[in-house]
Amino acid sequence: MQVGNARYLKPRDIPDVIPVFPLTGVLLLPGSQLPLNIFEPRYLAMFDDALCGNRLIGMVQPSLTDHSENSQALCQVGCVGRITSFAEMEDGRYITSLTGICRFRLFDEMHPVKGYRTFKITPFAGDLTESEDEAQVDREALLAAFKAYLDTNKLEADWESVERAGNTTLVNSMAMMLPYGPAEKQALLEAPDLKTRADTLIAITEIVLAKTFGDIETMLQ
Repeated sequence: MQVGNARYLKPRDIPDVIPVFPLTGVLLLPGSQLPLNIFEPRYLAMFDDALCGNRLIGMVQPSLTDHSENSQALCQVGCVGRITSFAEMEDGRYITSLTGICRFRLFDEMHPVKGYRTFKITPFAGDLTESEDEAQVDREALLAAFKAYLDTNKLEADWESVERAGNTTLVNSMAMMLPYGPAEKQALLEAPDLKTRADTLIAITEIVLAKTFGDIETMLQ
């Protein structure tokens, strides 16, 4: 995996301990970009430290099952990204972008640093190699579901760019862009391979359309 001027080819290229940024409903996937608006002091400190070091941040959602008051539980799977753009605003905010490198599984939490949380992680080694399952994606069904979603919500897309995009870019961009809930986003993140992620995305889209509009067979034709 090449991200900017850095290469991540083996699990050992990913640090054993990274800072994590919990954010509900936000999805980062390998090879995709996630813009962020950073304003809380602890996360400003996190990004300051990352910029002075390896520029890596782990994105993860709060737990989808533990809703107890003051719960700090997190989902066990997230995605580590490299800071690939950065701008400091006059009001002190940071406008940044992370490029996804690989997914990870959380293990032990370390002692808090400057108010933000750090964890020992294990990276998903398969994310660091080039995908060989692009051809297994049902591109026609994926595009049909995407078009139905856009049509029913009176939205438009740059179809020339969509047609040019490879299946990996198309699947991951749609997964990150479409405004589904935290559980759906986590299911897309944890999909074991690109084909499963594409199939999951199609199924989620069809369920959302069916709940809103009833019979969707004609939309998908």
